[in-house]
Amino acid sequence: MSADRPTALVTGASGGIGEALARRLAADDHDHDLVLAARSADRLASLADELRRSHQIDVTVIVSDLARPGAAADLVAALGDRRIDVLVNNAGVGLYGPFLDSDPAALSGMLQLNMVSLAELTRALVPAMAARGSGRVLQVASTAAFMPGPLMAGYYATKAFVLSLSEALADEWKGSGVTVTALCPGPIATGFQAGADMGDSKLVKGKRLMTAEECAAVGVRAMNRGRVVAIPGLGNRVQALSPRFLPRRLVPGIVRRAQAPSH
Repeated sequence: MSADRPTALVTGASGGIGEALARRLAADDHDHDLVLAARSADRLASLADELRRSHQIDVTVIVSDLARPGAAADLVAALGDRRIDVLVNNAGVGLYGPFLDSDPAALSGMLQLNMVSLAELTRALVPAMAARGSGRVLQVASTAAFMPGPLMAGYYATKAFVLSLSEALADEWKGSGVTVTALCPGPIATGFQAGADMGDSKLVKGKRLMTAEECAAVGVRAMNRGRVVAIPGLGNRVQALSPRFLPRRLVPGIVRRAQAPSH
């Protein structure tokens, strides 16, 4: 670990947006040491080895399943006295299909991962940032945060929580030297859709999706500028903001039709 380099903790770093964010933060123009957390030990170790060789930075791997109650506290304990300058709460999952058809355990795990662990890590790590008078928090939300989402009701609700929490904390932390940014991407070309079992949804099927690398570039740039909300892509910005101009009662039906199965 270099005393001259800030350290970023990235959750969900073994693939997708999390991996892309780790790579972006490690790159020469950002030059962060990294702590990478995720469930997949092999993928984390491979990424860590690559980034150490490519960028001559310190990379620590912590295997953690943040969908498990208590995992956030365990992760903080594993950090010990390691200084964290940037917290990237990226880890998240989705569930596709009617709410009452969702597996109860999978639903509980999603709520724990997407909301509870995110809030617990933020609460645990930001006080030290505030005491130093500097720090950045990047919370990965979604365009789903701006509207209700039939057929992914629980997932949309968790991302609304992330956005609301981030906006409120950005206001609370004004003048503290700590910023918080909510990154709100639309569908991204990652394994998320397969994990959420939504490959047949009209929202993603047959469409050219933004890459994780493009999304990460927007997120890190917005975080470094201290922006509160960042929505990558003009189409996604239009989609996220359009519910403001529609009667609220119409929005759930529009979203349901947009992500219903295409067959």
